[in-house]
Amino acid sequence: MSSVIRVTGILTTYWNLACAFECLLLGGGVCQLHTPGRRQQKTEKKCFIEEIPDETMIIGNYRTQLYDRQKEEYLPATQGLGMFVEVKDPDEKVILSRQYGSEGRFTFTSHTPGEHQICLHSNSSKFSLFAGGMLRVHLDIQVGEHTNNYAEIAAKDKLTELQLRVRQLVEQVDQIHKEQNYQRYREERFRQTSESTNQRVLWWSIVQTLILVAIGIWQMRHLKSFFEAKKLV
Repeated sequence: MSSVIRVTGILTTYWNLACAFECLLLGGGVCQLHTPGRRQQKTEKKCFIEEIPDETMIIGNYRTQLYDRQKEEYLPATQGLGMFVEVKDPDEKVILSRQYGSEGRFTFTSHTPGEHQICLHSNSSKFSLFAGGMLRVHLDIQVGEHTNNYAEIAAKDKLTELQLRVRQLVEQVDQIHKEQNYQRYREERFRQTSESTNQRVLWWSIVQTLILVAIGIWQMRHLKSFFEAKKLV
């Protein structure tokens, strides 16, 4: 699956989220976001956008580290530090809004194709104890069939290696089909936007022409009145 992630940096707590991404782009995606660090303001929120087909499961695994000034290195965050995760669909509808611990997993399923906004921010009431500190967030996002643990599925359903492989292929085909539908959806929206833009350009050209004609007529009448007043005609 083709994944697009953009860090928008909407934020207002000292924590770090400078990002490096690695994405698998075929039939689903695994995107990793690691954070070497950029200081932000208090109660800061970091958001990024993921383009997701409809009816696709997303799993995000994260862990946090606090910077120890004495040891000059990042150490695992305390249990008191929490992360708040909020996910909005393309219609700005909140589909996930929940407080998690310093390390954990969040899951959601898309119901509308398009750009989903995923935002994370620290528990400000806890993190305020570390005033001036820095927080590093490691985030791994799995999309589509990559969210499945096939080892557990094989053990639970008692599948042979061949049966498991067939199931993997079926789910990959299903994910590719969803991606193709999403690309068609994007193409249709682009076509509608192009047609709307062309119509606006056409109407604006007509309006400009009418304005120029009106100005020309007004100038001719004004000049005629001027010449008549001067008795030149």
